[in-house]
Amino acid sequence: MLVSPSGPIRPERLARGVELLTGWGLRPVPAPNAHARHGYLAGTDELRAADLNTAFADPEVRGIVCTRGGYGAQRVVDAIDMAAVRRDPKVVAGFSDITALQFALWRGARLASVHGPGAAWRDERTPLRSAESLHAALTTTEPVTVAADPAEGTFPVRVPGRASGTLLGGNLCLIVASLGTRDMPDLTGAVLLVEDVQEPPYKVDRMLTQLRRAGALDGVAGVAVGQFTGCADGWETTVVDVLLDRLGDLGVPVLGGLPVGHGPGQLTVPVGTPATLDTDAGTLTVSPAVR
Repeated sequence: MLVSPSGPIRPERLARGVELLTGWGLRPVPAPNAHARHGYLAGTDELRAADLNTAFADPEVRGIVCTRGGYGAQRVVDAIDMAAVRRDPKVVAGFSDITALQFALWRGARLASVHGPGAAWRDERTPLRSAESLHAALTTTEPVTVAADPAEGTFPVRVPGRASGTLLGGNLCLIVASLGTRDMPDLTGAVLLVEDVQEPPYKVDRMLTQLRRAGALDGVAGVAVGQFTGCADGWETTVVDVLLDRLGDLGVPVLGGLPVGHGPGQLTVPVGTPATLDTDAGTLTVSPAVR
């Protein structure tokens, strides 16, 4: 089922996503309110929550692919029927604002999910490689390995070492927005995934500093740094400078350059499953979210 928990979608992009998923042998069905619009939201809170609960309660639905991010998931997560989620676990795919939904599902049901493109598909940003990565994460039980790419802007961000733990996180802005809520996970022993888009370096600094001051990073095992897309401004300090400054002294391995996030060629990784970060090999290997 294709659900819009956050922002409104463009119909032609969802049509392309339906075409793609159908080509994989899946039967994508838009949720009743997937095309709704209420200002910057994909329908009212009641409609968006109802679609999520419909998908979780329907035994014929074996997976949920969110259409896009935007904003709004945090407004509906408290209305999710977690008992239904626990009765019939199903994979949930999405990224960006969907980090809030994935945090809630992890807290309420220990549900592993998938950080990857939404069903409102954009071929110019998510080409064949991106499609193949999402397909594999949704339909196979093989571990997912993502290699650091020298072409990625965050590739210079690296602190040597090897770390293992549950991979948690996603969009940095949504991680920080979860501080003080019951959905913010305990990152002790976890590998933290961070990525973001259109946040200037000083704002990335502010968010990472807030995580540090809140104690959220005190027990983290390692940090996987994805794409920080469009994160430049007029200052000479770059987002790479900020990431090295705010993450480099944590005393844990840090691996940048992972093509995970909002940038071109975005790849998919499970979240909420065991992972190993190896800076010598330049890889993040994650156990599957499906079985």
